[in-house]
Amino acid sequence: MPAEFSAWRHDEAAVDMHALLDYLGIEPFKGIGVSAGGNVLLHLATKRPERVKAMVLVSATSYFPAQARPIMRAYPDNLPAAERENLRRLHPGGDTQIEALLASTRAFADSYDDMNFTAPYLGRITARTLIVQGDRDPLYPIKISVEMARAIARSSLWIVPNAGHGPVLGERWLEFLKTAAAFLRG
Repeated sequence: MPAEFSAWRHDEAAVDMHALLDYLGIEPFKGIGVSAGGNVLLHLATKRPERVKAMVLVSATSYFPAQARPIMRAYPDNLPAAERENLRRLHPGGDTQIEALLASTRAFADSYDDMNFTAPYLGRITARTLIVQGDRDPLYPIKISVEMARAIARSSLWIVPNAGHGPVLGERWLEFLKTAAAFLRG
């Protein structure tokens, strides 16, 4: 890993997203975030509550629980060869870029300050929020989504049965698109 490597952080991505929205002249917005994208939306909605009107959070978390940390730490070493080849097709920066991304995933295992939302802090969120969670997510237990739904005043919770992390990907995608679009139109 290059000496200048620093792990990717959700809070820093939110700062960058706010800067991009400013540059594009977009004030209020509605958004969908899956996993890390949902975590970034949580930061966006707490840093500038007036800017986020509605959001759909899929497999997002208010903190990294103990059960997720060993999975995050081992993820780069357990990535199947086919997925690594898929990453090579998607990332023009080649193996250096891919290794930096995977190192960031590993770094999440030891991060305690990036994703650390308490209930009062989540209570600052004014956006209508749909929280979507698989009931078999190996990273984030349902308990976290329930806590988030209780803390965010205008929230709804959709627990997807027999589903893991990213429970709306694959066969449930069309159902999710319809549900998310209806929620965001609200």
